[in-house]
Amino acid sequence: MRQKSYPLAIFLLLGLIIVIIAITSIKPPAKVAVRKLKNGHYQLLVDGQPFIIKGVCYQPIPIGQDYAYDFFSSNDKPWVLDGRLMKEMGINTIRLYKPGENPQSVKKMINELHQLYGIRTIMGHWLGFWNCPCPFYADKGFQEKIKKEVLAMVETYKNEPGVLFWVLGNENNYSFTGQVNAWSSDEIDQEPDPYKRRKMRAKIYYSFVNDIAREIKKIDPQHPVALGNGELRDLDVAAQVCLDVDIIACIIYRGKTFGNLFNSLKLTFERPIFISEFGADAYDAFKQEEDQNMQAFFLESQWRQIYQNLANNPKGAGNCLGATIFEWTDEWWKHKEYDQSGWSVHDKGAGWSNSSYYFDIKAPNNKNMNEEWFGIVALSPEKEGNLNKRIPRKGYYLLREFWKNPDKPKTNYKKSTSR
Repeated sequence: MRQKSYPLAIFLLLGLIIVIIAITSIKPPAKVAVRKLKNGHYQLLVDGQPFIIKGVCYQPIPIGQDYAYDFFSSNDKPWVLDGRLMKEMGINTIRLYKPGENPQSVKKMINELHQLYGIRTIMGHWLGFWNCPCPFYADKGFQEKIKKEVLAMVETYKNEPGVLFWVLGNENNYSFTGQVNAWSSDEIDQEPDPYKRRKMRAKIYYSFVNDIAREIKKIDPQHPVALGNGELRDLDVAAQVCLDVDIIACIIYRGKTFGNLFNSLKLTFERPIFISEFGADAYDAFKQEEDQNMQAFFLESQWRQIYQNLANNPKGAGNCLGATIFEWTDEWWKHKEYDQSGWSVHDKGAGWSNSSYYFDIKAPNNKNMNEEWFGIVALSPEKEGNLNKRIPRKGYYLLREFWKNPDKPKTNYKKSTSR
């Protein structure tokens, strides 16, 4: 029997319908924007709705590895386990300092966190700060190289639905004094006044960041651009030459309170602030023991002040968009990163001093900041599947309840945390 023949037009029509269904089923990237309200306060909007950043800095390095470990390409997908715990806590954002080398792996992580748990990702770039040799921001060739890297990152990830915004740099302004990752130029070297040399470096660097921000907006109008900065240092210069950024992303370690941070920024640079890194470690360097109460005490106090300075709160400055805690999990490699044998040891040595964290400031040489103990989730050598078991600390549970009810009275802590 002769088979029926169908016109070519029908097959073409069917193909077109399939393509249309496939295209419409792909969720487009969210439109993210910063809105200034009539009262002068700021809000972050995602698809037109206010969004408070309740996040963590995310770098889930397993015990026995260091910063070079490519967790994005792990077949064990740590973000699936972590994402479940984050969602239960109320976290809606992670911050990446820089994406991995394999874009497909990074996209998989971003998309799975967003699809499975509704968690968005802040994408960052070091801007060459940890390059070897040191960054050379006065060199046009170096600037072009870094700008090319950043714009390639934006092109690669701008259409991922889970991306929230871009952060340029981290604490790169600490290089302006020449004490960290020093860089200079002939013109700067000829200036005898150290203060003026610092301001010259600041102008060069922030102008460079502004150039990148302007170029990003040409290729991605959907996501804001943030200037990463250590504290508020030198932002008076940025306010003159870096006006194309939408947000100031600040690293702040001031202990219990952020002090005059929010009002100071308002007077220095009229932009909203996202606190990109803050927190407290969970180890008492004076008593030489873990102290989860101490960490929880600081985190609760810090988050209360963050909420006080969100938009439409009459008690605050109204210029805070939220924050990402440093950090999600402990990093066992960090105290003596040059010693591989120590990457499998949870080191109790403190690396630096900060009197704002006053509970254990009487530790030897006043060193009380334990870099390996900042996680709100501890890592155990015991395995859950192929991953180190996650053990949420008290701060995890406390913030979970705080975010549900920010107006709840402060937690009563043991007397040992009020010494």
